[in-house]
Amino acid sequence: MPANHLPARAGLGLKPQHYAQIIETAPDIGFFEVHAENYMGDGGPPHRYLTAIAERYPISLHGVGLSIGGEGPLDTAHLTRLRALIDRYQPQSFSEHLAWSSHDESALNDLLPLPYTQATLDTVVAHIDQVQQVLGRRMLLENPSTYVLFAESTIDEVDFLAAIAQRTGCGLLLDVNNVMVSAVNHQTDAASYINRFPVEAVGEIHLAGYDEAEDAVGDRLLIDAHASRVSADVFDLFRHTLGRTGPMPTLVEWDNNVPSFDILADEARLADDAIGQASSQIQRRAS
Repeated sequence: MPANHLPARAGLGLKPQHYAQIIETAPDIGFFEVHAENYMGDGGPPHRYLTAIAERYPISLHGVGLSIGGEGPLDTAHLTRLRALIDRYQPQSFSEHLAWSSHDESALNDLLPLPYTQATLDTVVAHIDQVQQVLGRRMLLENPSTYVLFAESTIDEVDFLAAIAQRTGCGLLLDVNNVMVSAVNHQTDAASYINRFPVEAVGEIHLAGYDEAEDAVGDRLLIDAHASRVSADVFDLFRHTLGRTGPMPTLVEWDNNVPSFDILADEARLADDAIGQASSQIQRRAS
């Protein structure tokens, strides 16, 4: 199956309000990522703009609606639409979430967590096998941000993801912001999570900003908001991650309260600088 071929640079989520500026100015951005479900119509302005941008930049396709972790069967109509979109644009990467978002015929607007059990592992593996067979390519699976833990879980999250990658051959999308959110919410160590992560399977990294509140007992509660600059502690964890992975394609996510393109481009430059520093460190060690 085709592997990930995104450049080891920073990318940005493609937003409609920035279409014209990107086409007119051709900014120096490593790649653009789009949510698959926003482009499943047959035509119209979104496809016209995406076609023009895909002619100039690598494209990463990020799904939010497959419900990989759901107990029920995958939506074959959704898979068919996804295959058509991939055939149309030939993106350099396709990824989805370790989550569920549907029940029977109802689709939910949230990416919901799942218990880490052997039964759930077998279901996720079967779903990923089906997705990769239908799409004819390797997919990446993203680690979640979580706010609750399941009493019935018997497998550590890192081990769960490693087993999925080993059994299916899929890659992993390492969302560093999600690692930080989950670690703070569950009072675990984010760096230890990264240190145990199967980095040999990582094909892309995500960064984002979080919101902060307090839970019912006054402890910090982080929310995966995608509505601000990348938080300083997440960026520090990103540098630590690059020390394990080496230079990697890295998306800066900003999906809510979307600012001007210049602010997004500034965030991408910061990530590019960190990637460049990681590359230089590798070269120094090799010399």
